[in-house]
Parts: sequence; C-alpha cells; structure tokens
Amino acid sequence: MKKFASTIVAVCLLAAAAGSPATAQEWPQKTIRIIVGFAPGGGTDVISRIIAQSMQEKLGQPVVVENRAGAGGTVGAEAVARAEKDGYQTATSSPRCSTSRCATTR
Repeated sequence: MKKFASTIVAVCLLAAAAGSPATAQEWPQKTIRIIVGFAPGGGTDVISRIIAQSMQEKLGQPVVVENRAGAGGTVGAEAVARAEKDGYQTATSSPRCSTSRCATTR
C-alpha cells in the first residue's frame, strides 16, 4: 500500500509540474550589438543603423552598431564568431561578402 501511495504522489507531482507554465527569461535583458564588417558611412552601415533604430523601438533595449572594418568583412564576422554565444551579438554583411568565398572555394 505504501508503494501505491508513493506512486500516486509521484504521478501527481509530475502532472502538476507538466501543467505549470515554464518561466523563461524575457529577452532582451541587455544591450544588443550589431557588428558591421565595413567602415562607417557605407551602405551596410547605414542599413544596420536603420535596423538598429527599429529594433530599439520595438524591443525597448539599446541596440549598438559596432563597425569592425577589414579584410572584406572577415574581421567583423570573426568578431561575431568569437563573441559570447548568448544571443546578444549579430552581424550584417553585404551580399558580395557572403558569396565571394563560395565562388572561390572548391
């Protein structure tokens, strides 16, 4: 009888846990960074700043555009690749930069 009672208690606890909503952290909780692999004032930078302004208005958190120019966008891409994997860093690039390696690498 004790085994039956403990099984019932365990089932009730599992049912209660499954029925309760998960408490996930709200995102974003801190500043978001958009890393641009090109110099300030270029097309990619201007588009990134327009996107950042819209994101900031919609999300209610600061969005910073950070330019990391060099090597045709590779410096910026590397900065994002080495950044902490927490969802607060992203990159913008140009189509030319995104496809150039595919066209030349075999």
